[in-house]
Amino acid sequence: METRSNHVLVGAVVLILLAVLALFTVWLARLGGKAEHEYDIFFEQSVDGLTKGSQVTYSGVLSGTVKQIALWKPDPRLVRVRIAVDPETPVLEGTTASASCSFTGTCTVSLDGARRNAAPIVCAQGSPGPRCRYGVAEIPPKPGGIGALLASAPRLLENVSNLTDRLTKLLGDNNQTSIQGILANTNRLSGALADRGPEIAATLAQTRVAIQQAGDASQKIGDLAATTNGLLSQDVRPTLANLNRTIEQARQSAATLNQTIGDARPGLQTFSRQTVPEANQLVHDLRQTAAALQSVAEKVDRGGAGALVGSSRLPDYQGH
Repeated sequence: METRSNHVLVGAVVLILLAVLALFTVWLARLGGKAEHEYDIFFEQSVDGLTKGSQVTYSGVLSGTVKQIALWKPDPRLVRVRIAVDPETPVLEGTTASASCSFTGTCTVSLDGARRNAAPIVCAQGSPGPRCRYGVAEIPPKPGGIGALLASAPRLLENVSNLTDRLTKLLGDNNQTSIQGILANTNRLSGALADRGPEIAATLAQTRVAIQQAGDASQKIGDLAATTNGLLSQDVRPTLANLNRTIEQARQSAATLNQTIGDARPGLQTFSRQTVPEANQLVHDLRQTAAALQSVAEKVDRGGAGALVGSSRLPDYQGH
């Protein structure tokens, strides 16, 4: 009996020591680890495939796990998903959550969309509010997601079925002949374009040359316009100024001449009324005097000086 009692005592002591060691290990693990931050997400669509323990990623980086999934009693259309993420995960204002599933059937909660230098998402101060209904901060869901995709799946399948039916009708026996004719015409058109390839290339080259020449002509016209403006500003304007001064001087000279003629008009009238008739009479007298002198000179030439005092001698008579 004493030996059995000793074994029981030793076993109990060993169990207690193992339990203490396990608790100490857990305590060390918690002491060395970091406290996780919990958030609630209220999805408006189905989260089929998402389970407790599913991964939570932030921009594709594993950041936490799903802790709880439950319907929200005030509105059964909403599903409350509680997640726990590392404290270093930047859950900032603008962050949204979405549930997605891969082709292998693995579903995750994805977080993204945080704004740079934004404030962290925290609970409102005081009593729980719209952003803190269960004591933790809430991350808004991203519009759409897996629920919207699943909800639209029947309509998508119906559209695919309609499209398949239309393609079947389009590719029927009656339309295949027409499609073959269209393809044959397309081949002929492609061959004709290939044969005309050099001509098309030459036309494009000529078009480039024409465009370049048009550009050069436009530049020359611009230079000519600039030169013409410079010429007008430098040569024509000074000449026009000199011409204006000359016209003004001529106008002043004409005014002076008119004034001079007006002042000389009385003397001109006297000259025309008195001096001109007297000059005419003097000329007449001078003409008469010149005629008399010419007659005297002729007499002197014929008869000498005696012809001036005596009468002319008759010719001698000779009888027969």
